[in-house]
Amino acid sequence: MEALFIGQTYIDVTFVTDRIPTGDEKVVAEDYAVSFGGNAVSAAFCCAKLGIVPELMTSLADDWLARMFLDMAAKYQISVHGRKVKESSLSFVMPNHGMRAIIRCRDDHYLHPVPPLDLTGCRALHLDGHQADAAIQYARFCRESGILTSLDGGGMRSNTLELLAYIDVAICSERLCEQLKLSPQALCALLKDKGCRIGGVTLGAKGLIWYDERGNVRHMPALAVPASEVIDTNGAGDIFHGAYMFSYLHAPEKPWEAHFRFARAASAHSVRYLGIEHSLPTRADVLAAEEAFREAA
Repeated sequence: MEALFIGQTYIDVTFVTDRIPTGDEKVVAEDYAVSFGGNAVSAAFCCAKLGIVPELMTSLADDWLARMFLDMAAKYQISVHGRKVKESSLSFVMPNHGMRAIIRCRDDHYLHPVPPLDLTGCRALHLDGHQADAAIQYARFCRESGILTSLDGGGMRSNTLELLAYIDVAICSERLCEQLKLSPQALCALLKDKGCRIGGVTLGAKGLIWYDERGNVRHMPALAVPASEVIDTNGAGDIFHGAYMFSYLHAPEKPWEAHFRFARAASAHSVRYLGIEHSLPTRADVLAAEEAFREAA
């Protein structure tokens, strides 16, 4: 096992339309895509597409959507450690001028305890905070075993603040800042206090506020993708996480600035395609994005 990702699986249905129908009305979408979804899940697929295949502990029902998801995972050679739920989770995503509107149907009532996994050879753990019991159990074990732990802090979960005590790299969202009523700089200070070696906040088109190995707070601008090329930003953050995990696993001796620059280019590539699977970059795509786009002013 190279790495373990833990999160919640969705099947994403992404569609392009000018408006949502109301009342007794129908609208024909211009385009659509069906893909896997979920924060750590999408990050795992990104890491696999780039060339290092992690294993995935995630929600798994006994229905046709779950069987479709397992087919998707098999295509990328991802081993899935399913945690039983009654129903698969769905997301309906509508891109909206550089943003996205999402309706979610989620079953996160797990019917069985956390499954025990053999982490022999594992070099990194990535979490999105879902499966709170599994997240804390494996984060604690990995921290004690010297295995890098990473958190996608997309929002406040039931034990996020407790979990941070076992996280090496915590990259959070503006939404978490809003929930905690903290500025990005103040959230970075909180992450430092919790013992995270590297921490930061993604700001979309405004880039990344983060602190480095020495604790210095820095700003990394986003790459300026022309607005005319932006199709679907859903999953761009998940791809950022999956790409920096790949970069770390591929070249752990590099500084985290290099890992984040690689991830930034992967994310810039992703927003030009509809649906998360179509957005996943190859290493050649990442290099092309680095060459094609300058830093935003």
